[in-house]
Amino acid sequence: MKQHKYSFIYIVLCGLVLTGCDKYLDVQPKGKTTLTTVTNYDQWLNDPSLNNGFGAPTGTAGYLGDNVDVPSITNPPIQPAELLYTWAPQFSSDLNVAPLFWAEHYTKINQYNTVLLGIDDATGGTNAQKRSLKAEALLGRALEYFYLVNLYGKPYDSTTAATDLAVPFVTSNEVVQVVPPRTTVAALTSQIIEDINTAIPDLPLDNSSNRLRASRAAGYSLLARIYLYARNYRDARKNAELALENTRAVMLDFNEAAPASPLLSIRGDVIYGRMVLGYITPTLDFMRSFATNDLRVRALYRSTDSYTFTTRGATIYIPQLVTLNYQYMNTGTSVQEMKLIIAECAARNNELTVALQQLDELRKNRIAKATYAAFQSASQEEVFQEVMKERNHELPFNGLRWFDMRRLDKENRMGPVNRYNAQGAVVATLQPHSDRYTLQIPVQVLVYNPDMQQNP
Repeated sequence: MKQHKYSFIYIVLCGLVLTGCDKYLDVQPKGKTTLTTVTNYDQWLNDPSLNNGFGAPTGTAGYLGDNVDVPSITNPPIQPAELLYTWAPQFSSDLNVAPLFWAEHYTKINQYNTVLLGIDDATGGTNAQKRSLKAEALLGRALEYFYLVNLYGKPYDSTTAATDLAVPFVTSNEVVQVVPPRTTVAALTSQIIEDINTAIPDLPLDNSSNRLRASRAAGYSLLARIYLYARNYRDARKNAELALENTRAVMLDFNEAAPASPLLSIRGDVIYGRMVLGYITPTLDFMRSFATNDLRVRALYRSTDSYTFTTRGATIYIPQLVTLNYQYMNTGTSVQEMKLIIAECAARNNELTVALQQLDELRKNRIAKATYAAFQSASQEEVFQEVMKERNHELPFNGLRWFDMRRLDKENRMGPVNRYNAQGAVVATLQPHSDRYTLQIPVQVLVYNPDMQQNP
């Protein structure tokens, strides 16, 4: 029987390194346990490092978005966080630092690969349990590759995706391994979709007792998200509908009391949860885009200018200081994300009745009942814009805004995005169709893999 020794706590994946003529993954495990039983592997999937981000990497990706402000930015930007915020080609030149995003996602992929490679030889469980845990690992790994392909691959374009480079597709969990070359955006996206479809029949029907773990609805919801960013709006809508049909999750109403517990694992609106502590400073323009009767503002944002949105830095997205039990952002999937996907896809197809219905079902749970009025329009563009505004309001800082900007830029819907210092001087600009919409491969990876092609 194979015995796999890895950490039940965080593993630092320092990136891809080169030894001699071969390329390897360098993993530094902290604390080891022997995985031999089905129970061991089940507990392995409860590892907090798999589903509790506390800021990195998905929360950190929020700083790439156009709705974030850092008034204290230096000019020129120097610190890694400032370089990230200003879309610098590289965020750190320190070869001893684990590369942001790349390291965290490949660490989790390594952990999921451990399950995929070892579960068949585990003792003490049924074949059905083994298939279920393998399906969970396939789904979790698919989520990590979704982030990687949308960070380091170009925005999906059906005419170029077959040649646009993505990232290496790693299926081994060996500490020392030969690293495959970068695959293409099309090939990796197809692999992600194939893995999820393979997983869905063996996933649990319900994850209500722990929504950080997988379920059949979680599989459909992740497919919906992936198809959306592949700009396949028909299949995105279909899978979003399947996710809602197969989940017990329900949308939370901000007109009612907050959840009784801060635990994202049992929050009612979560389909496939990933937990990140909410803390970020929004732009004034973003805050001014909310209606005055939008309950999310005072439930999730703390303001020291009496919510007038006149002073930069005076408003912070920090739910734990406003509504404690909303303190965690869900970077995984939710009921509201699925409704927004259905609404967007319907709007794009000029099915405005469907789009408006989904929009109304979300907004009536976010706007004060006493003053609520449903949004109405017969204009396809107006409905689309309202859906996208609501998407930004509902999913503002969990990394998805950056991915939305990328796909909207492909449609010529993104203007220049500026970063300003405290004096209002522009310190960085992201131009439409900029190469910076695709992250460069970190230098910590390339220094040990000189043959790996860099992004522009």
